[in-house]
Amino acid sequence: MQAPEHAPLREALNGPRLLLAPELAWLDDEAVSGQGIVIDGGRFTDIGPLAEVQARHPGLPALALPGRLLMPGFIDTHHHLTQSFGKSLAFGEPSEIFRRIWVPLEQHLDGRALYLSAKLAALEALRGGFTTVADAGTRSREGLQAIATAVHEAGLRCVLARVCNDAGADDTQRRDTLHQAEAHLARWAGDALVHGSLAVSVPEAATDGTMGRAAALCREAGAVLQVHANEHLASVERSLVERGLRPLGHMQRAGALGPHTLVAHATLVTPDELLLLRDTGTAVAYNPVASAWKGNAVAPALMMQALGIPLGLGTDGTRSDAFRLMDAAETAQRLAFGLATGDSSCGAGWTWLRMATAGGAQACGLGAHTGRIAIGLAADCLLLDMQVPELMPSWDLGWELVRLAHRGQIEAVLVAGRLRLWQGWPTDWDARALMAEVQAVARQAVAAAPIQRVHAVSAEHRRQAGG
Repeated sequence: MQAPEHAPLREALNGPRLLLAPELAWLDDEAVSGQGIVIDGGRFTDIGPLAEVQARHPGLPALALPGRLLMPGFIDTHHHLTQSFGKSLAFGEPSEIFRRIWVPLEQHLDGRALYLSAKLAALEALRGGFTTVADAGTRSREGLQAIATAVHEAGLRCVLARVCNDAGADDTQRRDTLHQAEAHLARWAGDALVHGSLAVSVPEAATDGTMGRAAALCREAGAVLQVHANEHLASVERSLVERGLRPLGHMQRAGALGPHTLVAHATLVTPDELLLLRDTGTAVAYNPVASAWKGNAVAPALMMQALGIPLGLGTDGTRSDAFRLMDAAETAQRLAFGLATGDSSCGAGWTWLRMATAGGAQACGLGAHTGRIAIGLAADCLLLDMQVPELMPSWDLGWELVRLAHRGQIEAVLVAGRLRLWQGWPTDWDARALMAEVQAVARQAVAAAPIQRVHAVSAEHRRQAGG
């Protein structure tokens, strides 16, 4: 075998065809040694015991990767790529921050600012081990092409939603909304990295007819409809007062639940609503960091899993670090539910790894494209350095990846078989130049937007508290 020291590993990973021989490969919920994995044309084309794979590909030298784990790239099933300029502006704020921060900010970003925001977010996602994100739609009319350009350049796979809100619109506007929705889904059919999707920000933002039709369009196109639902107490109460139904019940009445729908959050769910999600096959994006940072309830993810509800993990744009997200997912379940019932396992490590990879891919409609190291799927994967003190000695790698591993171990990120990040930085574009431009543009954009913050920044809060 060709050892990495005979040629720089970074250059070796840039080859058009690769036969990788990692010390360990994460295959179907467990680490397997002695495997050979062929990447060709952006996909995994052969996997098996190394000697057998070598015999099937005699002209392809094996690249030995001692001390490394090859694993699927993580899937972020709920993101907002055009909110990256806001970041800590939302810290300490009460619920429904979209009304006071995100809507004002996104609506005041021009095309260049939207592109920079999305590319910055894409870089953060890749650095955190995410190879796919589901973007739930921007409030800006200029955002979709800017987002698509940004993710293509960064090399991030993206489920890109067009928002179909039409509450208060007239008949002509509603027809135009649905026409644009159809065009959006058709526009990205067959694209290498962008997968079309539709979105309704919250059920109350759309008429029943449009929400139901958007769901039907997604079902016909093999796409997903993304909707925030049952996230905040205020929105649940508004739905009850104005519609006579809780948000999930409203979606069901509109014909918007089903395997083609991805509900973000679902933190406030009754037993009947859990059964409704199960019976309709509706997927949920579980966002544990958002629950902690925004003060929402914690979605009962383990109960959802036990019921067979499709589940993925989402950042909600909070922090693009997949290892910390898995840790937060397990910790939130333990604190909210496990301690009260004496559940010392709380899903064990494999649950959260699956939810962050194959489960997330299934939830956002990409189960046939990515999420696993398997023949025929896109070669979206990570190369992890396992020779770190945190993992020495290793007894249960599944648990260790959830609780002890960190993004600093990510040596390489490949998307569609192409090396996109090496040791945390892009291989074919200047990330530092991007960050320099972001510094100037973001400050101008935030200053111009009518953002309303309730909570003072940390230094001012300390002074007010007499600290």
